[in-house]
Amino acid sequence: MTSALTRLFRMVLLCAGTAALVACGSLPPAHERAAQTAAQPDPSTRLAKIAADSTPPGEHSGFRLMPLGVYSLDARVQLAQRAQQSLVVQYYQFENDATGRLLMRALREAAGRGVKVRVLVDDLYTTKSQQPLLALSQVPNVQVRLFNPFCCGRDGFLSRFIASPQEISRLNHRMHNKLFIADGVMAVVGGRNIADEYFVLSQAQNFIDMDALVVGEVVPQLETIFDAYWNAEQVWPIGEIVHGEGGRQPTMEDFDNWIGMAAPPPKIELPPADVLGYGPIAEELDAGRMGLLWGEARAIADPPNKPTYMTDDEALATSVTMKVWGLLLDAKTEVDLTSPYLVPGEKGMAAFDDLSRRHVKLTLLTNSLAANDEPLVHTGYARYRQRLLAGGADLYELSPERTTASKRFGMFGHSLGRLHAKTAAIDRRRIFVGSMNLDPRSATQNTEMGVVVDSPQLAREMLRVINISKLQNSYRLRLAKDSGTLQWLTNDGEKEMILTSEPESSFFQRFYNSLIAPIVPEMLL
Repeated sequence: MTSALTRLFRMVLLCAGTAALVACGSLPPAHERAAQTAAQPDPSTRLAKIAADSTPPGEHSGFRLMPLGVYSLDARVQLAQRAQQSLVVQYYQFENDATGRLLMRALREAAGRGVKVRVLVDDLYTTKSQQPLLALSQVPNVQVRLFNPFCCGRDGFLSRFIASPQEISRLNHRMHNKLFIADGVMAVVGGRNIADEYFVLSQAQNFIDMDALVVGEVVPQLETIFDAYWNAEQVWPIGEIVHGEGGRQPTMEDFDNWIGMAAPPPKIELPPADVLGYGPIAEELDAGRMGLLWGEARAIADPPNKPTYMTDDEALATSVTMKVWGLLLDAKTEVDLTSPYLVPGEKGMAAFDDLSRRHVKLTLLTNSLAANDEPLVHTGYARYRQRLLAGGADLYELSPERTTASKRFGMFGHSLGRLHAKTAAIDRRRIFVGSMNLDPRSATQNTEMGVVVDSPQLAREMLRVINISKLQNSYRLRLAKDSGTLQWLTNDGEKEMILTSEPESSFFQRFYNSLIAPIVPEMLL
């Protein structure tokens, strides 16, 4: 999602200036489709048996947190390889890179075994992946659909918007959900899209993120959410939107050539254990039983028509954002929250002030300016830093250099480390993990989803992961006693260092942000 909001802001200005000069495009007429829903899980499938054998009597839902990117990617591939009945795949971003092709290959192979595969992708970032996805849709047992698609100018990010200037309002609303379900009994939820940088496989930048492997009673809730999106009026079969290159419909053979079926898949190096001490999930799947942490869980999601028929106030009132705010306001002792894009707004600040008045300890982890891939969002966050600190919050910002030097979340090499995890731990007993950022876009523009779990054991593991990022990979912020200005605290391995300007950032980054901060509307962030 590199600099997406920066490009979107420039695009809005460009479209406003060129609307009168461009022929307006529109989507083709919608065809009535019969609603499709997931079949009841078959208890005889291998995954269903493993889930049943792994579930202690009376337990609700089981979880395995996956902070390590390669483990999380491997979990999706393992589930796809073992699926016998169905796969549902829902993502904001599904790239045509090594990671995307690896997963597409696994979906194609599953379909070849008779598995029913449904893939739903938001259309914002399909410029490079639309042709392979179109070809994948030609495989028997596979359906691919696009959420809120662009009609025209499909070969470029900006050209898509410029081709439909009259529809900027519609196209600004995106499906930010992330979900993967196998055979209706095992799921992966969390913050990761399908692209190299979300699994620490990029040479340029990589994200610290969080997913969870899920079994139990919450999985049917997740599948019901998927079905609502799959059948929504905002969703179109890819074949009605995307045309093959040169006017020729791609075939299964084209797909095989693009994905490289004859060549070996990219090799994923799996360390023996992750930061929580768990090994690769394949070992437990092969053994027929998984060690999971259990708790009462519920899935939460925005409706797919959230941006279409609601005002911003209505969208906010019914949003995942407000449900998470409700969890935070219910806290009794402490809240630990990670959000790569942190723009609380006045309503959020009022909630944080309420926590302070009730002596609830608040800890926030977000990106520094140097780590943030959305510099516009950083301008919104920076407006609130001093108020957060003055209100008693503990505030941490991720350091790219310290993340790169650390190996706790994978081998970053020389790539830039960034935070992308969207998590919360409340009172050491309840957690949230999902796709929602704490910013206006998640609240009113995008659709979001996630799971809320009551489990002290799971909260303890979530806090272990947050603390690693907070204490080993981040700067702690404070206000100078004499002047009230910001200070960033770190250490060089021996003694504490105090910095007085945005660490690891260039003069141009700081100048650019100071220049645009006054003119960027917060609701665009």
